[in-house]
Amino acid sequence: MTDRTGWDDLRETRMAEPGAMDAYDATRRAFELGATVRTMREQRGWTQTRLAEAAGMTQSALARFEAGGTVPTLALLERIAHAFHAQLVVRFDETTPAA
Repeated sequence: MTDRTGWDDLRETRMAEPGAMDAYDATRRAFELGATVRTMREQRGWTQTRLAEAAGMTQSALARFEAGGTVPTLALLERIAHAFHAQLVVRFDETTPAA
């Protein structure tokens, strides 16, 4: 019989490593930004190609971004907002410090 580590055990071990939570949060934010752009694009009935051209990027780069595969720069987010005739808003929200 092979001794296997379950997913929950592996996740707990990996998340305890230095920097893991920061990397997880960055990935989550990239995914959420991509999902927001995809939703806005679909609500307008735009193809990825149309938005990519309007934002000055390739369709494949937009597809990676929408899937959460890349962390966008502020310059890219501004170009996408401009393509949508929308305003990019970046803000800091206070959080409760860990005890």
